[in-house]
Amino acid sequence: MKTILLVKEIYLEGFKNLGHLLVTKYFKVFAWFSFVMFAVVLYAFIFRVATGFAFD
Repeated sequence: MKTILLVKEIYLEGFKNLGHLLVTKYFKVFAWFSFVMFAVVLYAFIFRVATGFAFD
């Protein structure tokens, strides 16, 4: 739970006083897109490991 709160605090601090509203929204969307893509990669890797894919 501490890790999630730390990530949340880092996320909020990263966008504080960033500048123009458009820049802030762009970076927030890009950050969420990156989180989702990382989750997809983790899912694909775990799926491959669970089904016995041979990493040759």
